[in-house]
Amino acid sequence: MKFKTFYLLSLLISCFTFQAFAQDKYNYQFVENVPYYDAGQDDYQRTQCLLDIYYPVDGKEKAEGRPVVVWFHGGGLTGGQKEIPSYLKDKGLVVVGVGYRFSPKVKVEGIIHDAAKAVSFIYNQVNKYNGDKNKFFLSGHSAGGYLVTMLALNPSYLEPHGMNANDLTGVISFSGQAITHFTARKELGIDEKQPTIDALAPLYWVRKDAPPLVLLTGDREKEMLGRYEENAYLKRMMDIVGHPDTKLMEFQGYGHGMTYPGFPVMLEEMQRILTEKNN
Repeated sequence: MKFKTFYLLSLLISCFTFQAFAQDKYNYQFVENVPYYDAGQDDYQRTQCLLDIYYPVDGKEKAEGRPVVVWFHGGGLTGGQKEIPSYLKDKGLVVVGVGYRFSPKVKVEGIIHDAAKAVSFIYNQVNKYNGDKNKFFLSGHSAGGYLVTMLALNPSYLEPHGMNANDLTGVISFSGQAITHFTARKELGIDEKQPTIDALAPLYWVRKDAPPLVLLTGDREKEMLGRYEENAYLKRMMDIVGHPDTKLMEFQGYGHGMTYPGFPVMLEEMQRILTEKNN
């Protein structure tokens, strides 16, 4: 799907999502630097592997059973910091910003394991923050989009933590890599312009029984290193294996940093997935 008249579309989507995820029903609390590993880790893990949680509490309505978005920041798996995207605040959502370790201090495989530990931790704690594990979404931009698709498509990452990847309500990836991440290729001495698909590629793990998957990218002519085409290939292969709900959307005129206009579409897709799940 390619958005050509995006200003009008964004306006219409924003009107819908404000109704679906109302702003003024609740009060909100914010907790920072919640560790998701047990004590006894090394200093680097203790300082990086932390969560920020922004969540609704009682206001005009009782805050319970709210949808959850676990958000992974970008940065090439080599930098960045945990964040609560401002657009997702005050929408009646539990929003969790995840911090994780970076290459080259750890391998990409270790970063994915951090992501899996963080997701399973908040999944098991979600009631404490008025969230509902039956309305549990993963999302992230760039490196974050890569991490959430890896967790959704390769169940072996969440299984050791007692969580089934198919229990995820949905996954929304913002311009994530679908082939092997370029940082993983760098670990093997492969140039970032040399495409590779191996076990560290979401494409390697396409399967028909995965949770709903929404792939958002910037304009194919403005994106980073063929990012749209990677996601188009992932969409195609998911369709071929029989996955019933993979969507691909390209935002014409926007480059790699396309979180807005992506956020209004993300909320619309969350509402769609929740509605279809309950029908």
